[in-house]
Amino acid sequence: MVLFLALAVTATDSRAAPPAASTASGPLEGKSATVEGVALDEFLGIPFAAPPVGALRWKPPQPAANWQGVRQAQAFGAQCMQLGLYDDMVFRSNGMSEDCLYLNVWTPARHAGGKLPVLVYFYGGGFNGGDGSEKRYDGASLATRGIVTVTVNYRLGVFGFIAHPALTAESPDHASGNYGLMDQTAALQWVKANIAAFGGDPAQVTIAGESAGSMSVSAHMASKLSRGLFARAIGESGAMFAPLAPPDRALGEALTERFAAAIGKPSIAELRAMSASELLEAARIQKNFHWGPVIDGRFLTQPPEETFQAHQQSDVPLLLGSNSQEGACAELLKDIPPSAKNYRQYVASRFGANAGKILAQYPASSDAQALKSCTDLSSDLFIAHSTWRWMELQHRTGKAPVWFYYYAQPRPAKRKPASGDRPDAGAVHSAEIEYALGNLDGNLVFAWTDADRTTSHVMQSYFANFIIHGDPNGKGLPAWPALAEHDGGLLRQTIDAHSRTQADPHTARQAVLKSVIDEEAKEP
Repeated sequence: MVLFLALAVTATDSRAAPPAASTASGPLEGKSATVEGVALDEFLGIPFAAPPVGALRWKPPQPAANWQGVRQAQAFGAQCMQLGLYDDMVFRSNGMSEDCLYLNVWTPARHAGGKLPVLVYFYGGGFNGGDGSEKRYDGASLATRGIVTVTVNYRLGVFGFIAHPALTAESPDHASGNYGLMDQTAALQWVKANIAAFGGDPAQVTIAGESAGSMSVSAHMASKLSRGLFARAIGESGAMFAPLAPPDRALGEALTERFAAAIGKPSIAELRAMSASELLEAARIQKNFHWGPVIDGRFLTQPPEETFQAHQQSDVPLLLGSNSQEGACAELLKDIPPSAKNYRQYVASRFGANAGKILAQYPASSDAQALKSCTDLSSDLFIAHSTWRWMELQHRTGKAPVWFYYYAQPRPAKRKPASGDRPDAGAVHSAEIEYALGNLDGNLVFAWTDADRTTSHVMQSYFANFIIHGDPNGKGLPAWPALAEHDGGLLRQTIDAHSRTQADPHTARQAVLKSVIDEEAKEP
């Protein structure tokens, strides 16, 4: 299990009066901290919507109730109901509850009424796990750079993403599903209305996220509900484009009906009558049911790709990319040895008449080459290709600039490696989070090196500059030009200990994979 422990450089501040802020729902009292010699104010566990319980289960988020007196905001709220699918997630939240719609704010001390840039970060976890209290998302490091940083909880899995005909019928919009995404929009609306009280500028909000959080960012660019709520966007590995495009609501409704029948609770009334723990346990037992975003009819009224093709997305500056080893060959071949023969057989079985096109871009003339190609194909099919499509679509259909990265710094050896542990050959999925947000020291699993700290400084500086100025470039950093065609490819920034710009050598393979996936989508 990966453990994220407290950051040694964070200390409780000795200032006499704790920080205070006044929101539309009532006054808050936070806590003071000093990080890397910078005084910060932290406000944790702030409700941004009403608890989605009882009759509000599977409803769009409703406004948070006002409170009387000063509300303490010194501890994280509960994490949303989830099954604990990922062992690299260790939370600082106070337990788990269906009452989980809380956010957290880190800000430079005593900046109320200021005009600081704002980052709102959505966690990853496949829309089935994650929490705003995770140490790797801690906002203190970016706050030391003058950025008001916000992490947000949103409903997950069976609580956040089911669609059902009865839910569709009771909706004024004739919609169901995507409640977790609407939670994110509600948080952005809260930020717009309240962030000035924490020193933030509601006109300078950047939304960002990794994996499912990155997919969420791409969806907010497509959703009419999120128009005008953010000025910039950052995506780390993931987008709601093929092969991760959301299905129609009808498929989500059918999935939920099968689940409801399997657990003997065929009506929405019966499902709502279940306790949160009973519903979560039912989802655990019925492990073949997986919920995620759909074209619900409210948050998304059409596939995001169609929105971008029609030039109807939120056209904001975009910084995005993926990692060098997002997937593993074993995810495709399972228990079959990754030989050239076995890999070619997989490609023939998976892609049929298009196998030749795939093998031309992901070749297998030897076992070693087959292992690399299999890993690359797994990475692309898992998440890198959807991210590439997002980049290409925004570049082609939008007017705002795009910056595209390729993250390539492998994590170092573990401090206490277990028997059989091997160093990462590339930058695996989610490895960049601590580097980008400046939180290496919160992860005591790995023996961070000077190369890792150099990479983190560069990547966090790129992110901070983009959040502050809308451009990642800054003094002392390797130049990063905006996306443009160059030498037969699109410019990208390789980010590692020796960050540099080059034409993307994967442009041709991504274009071929796009044509094959699009052809498959037309088949009955």
